[in-house]
Amino acid sequence: MIWDLPTLAATEAWAGQFALLTPVPGIVYLQGDLGAGKTALARALIHALGYTAVVRSPTYTLVEEYDTPAGLILHFDLYRLLEAEELEYIGLRDYLEKSALWLVEWPERGSGYLPAPDLRVQMSLAEASAHSLQAQAESARGEGWLTALPSVLEER
Repeated sequence: MIWDLPTLAATEAWAGQFALLTPVPGIVYLQGDLGAGKTALARALIHALGYTAVVRSPTYTLVEEYDTPAGLILHFDLYRLLEAEELEYIGLRDYLEKSALWLVEWPERGSGYLPAPDLRVQMSLAEASAHSLQAQAESARGEGWLTALPSVLEER
C-alpha cells in the first residue's frame, strides 16, 4: 500500500491513524534514503502514542526509549553501525525481553541480529518536501494493521 505525504502535517496524520491501531507491541522497519522522512514519521508516531516531551533522533545513541500511555517505544537508528554485531554491545538481548513497539531506522544494518518486522515501511522523497510511504506486512499483526489503515487513510 502506498500513501502520498505532501506535508509534515500529512505525515503526522498518518502516524495518528496508525497509533489508533494499538501497535504496541510490534516491530516496524523504517527504510529509505537520507532525508526520506523516516525520523519525521517515527517522531510523529511517538507523539501520536502520547509522548509529550521532545523526541530526539537516536543517530548517535543508536536507541532511545519512550514511555508512553500506549506502552514502551524503542526508537533505533542504525545508520552509524559499522557491523551488525555491534547491536550486542548496546544490549539488544535486553531490549528483546521488553514488550515494546520497535521503530527501526536503517534495519538492513542490523541484519541477522534484529527480530523480524511486523511491518516494513519504505519512505521516499517524492518532490520538493513531499514524501511517499509504502507499507508491506511481514506478519499477521502487520497484515491486521494494513487492513485497518485504508479505512481511515486515503491510499494512492
